Amino acid sequence: MYLCISGFLIDSAEDDSLKFELDLDTTFNDRILKILDHKSLNEMARGEWLLTTEQAQKIALLINQELPNDLKLFIGVEA
Repeated sequence: MYLCISGFLIDSAEDDSLKFELDLDTTFNDRILKILDHKSLNEMARGEWLLTTEQAQKIALLINQELPNDLKLFIGVEA
């Protein structure tokens, strides 16, 4: 299992299509779980979670990759 970040327009009334997707390397799983205050991937697998600006910034620093700040970002578990 791995984590995936998805991005959608902030005002998705007219366009709710996926605008950004990033599969995260599994080596980051434990550290990302701590950032999100989740205990396990199984706990997170119940759905997608909206990232706060602070969480997105911490994850971007951790993975050393910029994340879009003009989208609603969600994170979820993929198999």
